[in-house]
Amino acid sequence: MKIYIKKHFYCAGKWIYSGYRAAWEKIGFDAKYYTNIAEINDSDYFLMAVDADIGVDPNNLFVVEKAKKAFIFAGANAFPKPWGMHPNFRCICDNQTIESLNAMDNVYLWSFGDTPKEYVSKWKKINPLPLAFDSVNYKNLKEDSYKFDVCYIGGWANNGFNEKQKIMIEHFAMLKDSGLKCGIFINKDLTQEQENFVLCNSKVALNIHDAYQRILGFDSNERTFKSLGLTGALACDNITQVKNIFPHLELYESPQQMLEMIKEFVSKPSKELEELKSENRQIILKNHTYINRVEQLRSLV
Repeated sequence: MKIYIKKHFYCAGKWIYSGYRAAWEKIGFDAKYYTNIAEINDSDYFLMAVDADIGVDPNNLFVVEKAKKAFIFAGANAFPKPWGMHPNFRCICDNQTIESLNAMDNVYLWSFGDTPKEYVSKWKKINPLPLAFDSVNYKNLKEDSYKFDVCYIGGWANNGFNEKQKIMIEHFAMLKDSGLKCGIFINKDLTQEQENFVLCNSKVALNIHDAYQRILGFDSNERTFKSLGLTGALACDNITQVKNIFPHLELYESPQQMLEMIKEFVSKPSKELEELKSENRQIILKNHTYINRVEQLRSLV
């Protein structure tokens, strides 16, 4: 069986859908990328699409209707202010398109977030599937000694209001004179192997979420899962979804608390730190890989 997956070229989407593709292949599917949904012309294929693909051209509904099973990422139609005012946070499907998709028995809707019903009130049931760790493409590249005490890999991630850059700078300022050996890579376009190496060879990974994620709390970033899956030790801000998925994790509330948490990780005896890392990695590998998410999608059918 084949499944078509949307090709993303930039930012987190590039790694998320690469992880999904690898996971589908791992369980025996022929996973192919598409850039335009109209490229899919075999009614026997599985289909994964985002609502933006469908909303651009009503003719794409015909492609979805022909698919044996269509896993559609459904967007918010009533995202709260101020974010709902920006195109990045709006579903571009019109009401008629949403109604058509809702009526199709072969369509299964999903989202990264535990999306409140009022944000997706026009859609039929949306199944929450958090992001995950790509256990196929990322491997243990640990060397004999750690290269960094703490690492962070990412971009400024302007989702429309450029709120995250200020948050990130406030946190990085705490690390500047901390005496810690920091591997901070912002907009450096590291290769997957370089990212893999840095995460594996750091004592603790830092995670910082966007303003809307901190306030609304229903979704978390891929870095959460990647850091736990590779580094094994994570200093993460207090996000409701993270707290619900990983109740054993201590989460920080402020830049100062972040620094204290990182120093606590770094000062742990080697044996204790390695045991903690191993435990977190096993939790990820058992429950939170993209293979797990694919199986969750398939269970909807």
